[in-house]
Amino acid sequence: MNNLTVFVVSGGLGTSGDQLVRTALAQFANNGTNVAVIPQVRSIEQVEEVIAQVSATSGIIVHTLVDEFLRRKLADLAVEHRIVELDLIGPLLGRLSVCLGQEAVGKPGLYRKMREQDLKRIEAIEFAVNHDDGKRANELGEAEIVLTGVSRVGKTPLSMYLSTMGWKTGNVPLVKGIQPPSTLFEIDHRRVIGLMIEPGQLVAYRKRRSQHIGLLAQSAYTMPEELVEELEFAQQIFRRGRFATIDITDKPIEESAEEIVARVERELSRSRD
Repeated sequence: MNNLTVFVVSGGLGTSGDQLVRTALAQFANNGTNVAVIPQVRSIEQVEEVIAQVSATSGIIVHTLVDEFLRRKLADLAVEHRIVELDLIGPLLGRLSVCLGQEAVGKPGLYRKMREQDLKRIEAIEFAVNHDDGKRANELGEAEIVLTGVSRVGKTPLSMYLSTMGWKTGNVPLVKGIQPPSTLFEIDHRRVIGLMIEPGQLVAYRKRRSQHIGLLAQSAYTMPEELVEELEFAQQIFRRGRFATIDITDKPIEESAEEIVARVERELSRSRD
């Protein structure tokens, strides 16, 4: 058949069927075949329109319809109109149903939705890496969550954990006597969470950090009175920005992350002040 047109019919975007057809056609030199994708076919009326269109052009149909009813209707109409029809997904779904011991959902777009979730998670992780420890503070407005607090309060591990949940998270360190970037006060305050911790636990965290990087055992970084002042400074920043606060003392990272997400969602559900 010269100048053949293959109509790829799909309940979704038709990307998978289009790619498979083109992969197959590449095995035939100079075949001059056209590929036309007909996406979002989800009703009997649309199936009938497809049949009419293909019949008028003497083309063939290759489809990836996951809806069993629509697949059968398309096959029946194709036979009636003497149209070649190839089902790429039906036999596979049938075999998998037997192997897995369960029926296919038959809902189009599920794979794309799963891929979108994966891509969102990857994007969130890249964002957290690029906006860790105050980096690219001018881009904080793009974050879905911003964490802020003193050193060793858990900003980085929480940012990374939240990003694996799909949340674009940045974090900003607070240092006593140094004003944080102005962007922190310009973004939606409902997305900003201030992290707090009991001084005793913070001392322990900082001592371990000091040993790891070779700092002196006794320094302002680990002195309890200095840490109390740092935490008070952080509280001043939180009040100034009207930031919600979360105490992470003795909490596993999973619990703190869930609390942060719940707090941000609750804040966002309220009308802007």
